This record gives sequence, structure tokens and C-alpha cells, in this order.
Amino acid sequence: MTDDVVTVRRAPRYGRFITLGAVVGAVVALILTFAFSGEPAQPELEPGFDKGQVFGFLLLLCGVIGATLGAVVALIIDRASARRSRAVEVVHESTHRVDE
Repeated sequence: MTDDVVTVRRAPRYGRFITLGAVVGAVVALILTFAFSGEPAQPELEPGFDKGQVFGFLLLLCGVIGATLGAVVALIIDRASARRSRAVEVVHESTHRVDE
């Protein structure tokens, strides 16, 4: 057995923050899709897009922005939790299986 000192702290799960950010971005994209009429100001000059195309474009944009913001929030929480880390003493034990 050996004694050692290690640092213990809580860390966020980055995947969950990124996924939550992407989901929030998808909800924002859905809200933005139906928030505006979608009628072009000059119909003879601009091609029209249907709601599915608009949602797809906004989903790409808002999903990436949301995932990025989720990662930034996780990084901020990780830095804050690093300040509250503490050192603890641990004991290493090795066990060996005995074949009978």
C-alpha cells in the first residue's frame, strides 16, 4: 500500500452541455421559423423559400451557435469548479487474483 495526495473536484459533462445548447438552438430556430411571415418584400426579385427550407437553414445556424454557447458555459463552470478543488490523501492498494 502506498499513500498519495490527489486533487479532487467536480467537473461538468461537456457532452451534455453541448447537446443541451444544440437543443435550445433548435427550439430557437423553430420559433424564428414561425415568427415571421416569410413573404419577400419584392416577390418578383427574390425567390421564395418554404418553411421547411427556412427551418433547415436556421437549424444549422442556431444549432451550431447553441452548441458553442453550451461548450463555453461548460468551460466557465469548469474553471469555477477548479477554484474549489481540494487535496485529499488516498491509499493505493493492489489486489491479485489467486487461481485455485
